[in-house]
Amino acid sequence: MKCSVVRELDRLDDFLKQKGQLHSAVVQGLDLSQADIDWMRLDFYGAVFLGCHFPTEITADFLIDKGAVVFPRFTNLPYDPFRNRLYTRDELMAGWTYKEDFSLDIKIYDHYVKMGKSKSNVLESLAQRIHDHAIDDGLSDLLEGRIEEGGVKKVIGIMGGHGTSRVDEFYKKVVYSARDLSRKGYFIASGGGPGIMEASNLGAWLVDVDDDGVEAVIEVLSAAPVYTDDGYIEAAQKVLRMHPDGGSSVAIPTWFYGHEPSNMFSKHVAKYFSNSIREDGLLEIAHYGVIFAPGSAGTTQEIFMDAAQNHYVTFGFVSPMAFLGKERYERETMLYPCLKQLAYGNEYADMLCLSDEVDEIVEFFENNPPIQIV
Repeated sequence: MKCSVVRELDRLDDFLKQKGQLHSAVVQGLDLSQADIDWMRLDFYGAVFLGCHFPTEITADFLIDKGAVVFPRFTNLPYDPFRNRLYTRDELMAGWTYKEDFSLDIKIYDHYVKMGKSKSNVLESLAQRIHDHAIDDGLSDLLEGRIEEGGVKKVIGIMGGHGTSRVDEFYKKVVYSARDLSRKGYFIASGGGPGIMEASNLGAWLVDVDDDGVEAVIEVLSAAPVYTDDGYIEAAQKVLRMHPDGGSSVAIPTWFYGHEPSNMFSKHVAKYFSNSIREDGLLEIAHYGVIFAPGSAGTTQEIFMDAAQNHYVTFGFVSPMAFLGKERYERETMLYPCLKQLAYGNEYADMLCLSDEVDEIVEFFENNPPIQIV
């Protein structure tokens, strides 16, 4: 049975005007105590309420008797499992100071660790899974054009080492790659952490900044090159003061690696508890392709995950794969020759690129749009 998901009060009003009832609707995380609803008249058969607030006279028994399913709100959690939108940088950083980190981000991470991370009890595990599904929904709203102007996003993912320094040549190349691709209408998605992930979102943020301006930004960031350095976040905040209105992109981090700071340069943050859902999902949404900058074991894993998605057309698309770094991928690891051999005779064999040049990488994506396989 097809259901409609309602995560905003305005959407609820529209739904009621069109349908006249809540039959088979999923209502998520809304305060309905002040909503203009004729509770006695509506048909609730098959309706699901996830973590909603109700008028005092409307009880769970009343709704259940009318055929609804009611998920009550969880208590004593630093996060809302039923949230109806993605995070923002400011929301996650609220409470952070130069002296101590009292941010929402660290509160959720500390709770996650205290509860056993991925080995938590059944109620905590259920709350985390519902939360991650809510993030899935929020991400779909963003990428399908319901959050920002411009319609459906043409997503390109960028992967690479979390420990890459801000003064590394490939950090700079990723910044320029992300900036130039954003200028051509692509939407950048990263893993949301430091290193190459930060460079990806930074490049999108600097979409309207010229080369001299980019160099000035990297000079500021070079004061704290890696995420374990004192002043790392402060340097990013200085850049945000220099360029307060940047371009849009999405960061997709995880509390599984919560010891790494989320980078500061994405407008939207889809943060998950489950790293496996996050990694597979990040590659899934990158229909327009992926750039692989130098990285270690995690990046290697992502390369073969993406190759498997292409090889088996897992999500109905074959997408380009660009490798930025000849020394790393052709000689040090031989991953590119290996992948070329694996792809031989397959649809994606001609959608592989190896280069050290930003212009060549950008041109490759322009010339190789995704192929939809029915």
